[in-house]
Amino acid sequence: MNVEVPVPPDLAAAWQRHAARLGAFGRTLKYFEQAGSTSDIAARLAAEGADEGTTVVAEAQTAGHGRRGRDWYSPPGDGLYVSVVLRPPDARDRGRAASLITLAAGVALAEAARAVTGLPIEIKWPNDLVIGRPRRKVAGILAEASSAQGRLEHVILGYGVNVRGASFPASLAGRATSLELELGRPVDAVSVLVESLAALASCYGELSQGRLGPLLDRWRALAPGSRGETVEWETPDGLRRGVTEGIDSDGALVVRVGPALERIVAGDVHWL
Repeated sequence: MNVEVPVPPDLAAAWQRHAARLGAFGRTLKYFEQAGSTSDIAARLAAEGADEGTTVVAEAQTAGHGRRGRDWYSPPGDGLYVSVVLRPPDARDRGRAASLITLAAGVALAEAARAVTGLPIEIKWPNDLVIGRPRRKVAGILAEASSAQGRLEHVILGYGVNVRGASFPASLAGRATSLELELGRPVDAVSVLVESLAALASCYGELSQGRLGPLLDRWRALAPGSRGETVEWETPDGLRRGVTEGIDSDGALVVRVGPALERIVAGDVHWL
């Protein structure tokens, strides 16, 4: 059940104070005490004609989802659960659009989390923010594109950030963490939300204006595991293993397997 409530006063005040930095993301905010999935709500709003930048935030999700249909752990008060409506200009390739938006969002979220907490957050291709060794997930991103008659209509960009995460289910033990657990002190969730959307407005603006090169350079700097690390992934012909060589201009992960280079566009990649 989706329960929409008034925007909390502290968030409303921050929203107004930072309106210029938020750009399109500062215009329409839908706030839910509980939602099935913020991305499902944003997709419905987009289909009804919602403007680019429409933002949906929930305190908890009962049916949050990530890549490949996986559940996203979304308990009340533990994290940020956010989805925004994007309408990329003149985009025809929905796969590439979603991939590049995911990369831009990774840069935005990593830079925002670093700015608020000072933690050395990294990006793990294609859509996770991680910290530490072994790497533990602190945030996830999912971009879902919708098209009609061969033309991209909108992209719903959803992301979840583990802010408190006092306890995780056994299935996530050792693989997930939170900003507060890593920092050892409280973190202002409103600051994380506002800074992440302000950074997203900037990064998405760069992408929309065709300034992809500098954005990819920042992504590479924030994703050290994208070069020189051993990975495995499943293919129709069985398990493959290689060494990462970075990403290309379409956002695909490039892996060296013997003398050859292979592109990984989608799927699960395991860092060894």
